[in-house]
This record gives sequence, structure tokens and C-alpha cells, in this order.
Amino acid sequence: MKRLKLSILAVTLALVPALALAADSWDTVKGYTVEKKNEALAYGKKLVRQTDREIKELDRKAAKASGEAKAQFQSDMRELKVKRKQASQKLDEMGKATGAAWDEAKNGFADAYKDLRDSTDRAVKKLK
Repeated sequence: MKRLKLSILAVTLALVPALALAADSWDTVKGYTVEKKNEALAYGKKLVRQTDREIKELDRKAAKASGEAKAQFQSDMRELKVKRKQASQKLDEMGKATGAAWDEAKNGFADAYKDLRDSTDRAVKKLK
């Protein structure tokens, strides 16, 4: 049990810089114009990959938990994976958007990413 707590602490500390970076990420995405679409897509992909790494680490730690805690972590992991899929779909839509649909598409991704980020943050806090 002590090893599990130390592992959880290590994961939590490792994720702190990522959490700080993500705080304004959705606002950054919303600031891109259609002329900077490629940059916006690259940034969005970077955000999703970063979150993928966090989800993978959380999933690994959740698998080591037991009892009620394991059930809760598994539920959180299912939620995160659904939200990650939604963010990815919105990122794909943003990539296909043209000038007229750009603002709606980028805001859709930014909002989906913020939702994913908030869920990830809540899952990390539960591990503390």
C-alpha cells in the first residue's frame, strides 16, 4: 500500500507541469485565425498527445488500485477516454474547416479539450 501511495504521488508530481501548461491552452487555440490553421492543428495535436500520455499513466496507476478505489478509477478512465475521443473528433473537424466554419470548429475543439482537461485534472486530484 505504501508503494502504491508513493507511486501515486510520483505520478501526481510528474503531471503538475502539464496541468499548469494546460490552464490557458484552450484560450490559445481560440486565438488562431484560419490563416494559421496548420499551426492551430499542430498545437491541438500536441495538446491531445500530451493528454494521451497522462491518461495512459493514470490508467496504469488505476489498474494497480484495488477495491472501491479501482472501480472509481476505472469509471474515471472510461470517462476520460470518451472525452479524449470527442476532443479528437473536434480536432479532425477543425482540420477540415474552411473560413466560414473556422471559428465554430476551433471553438468546438477548444471547448472539447477544456472538458477533457478538466476531467483529467479531476482524475489526477483523486489520485492524491
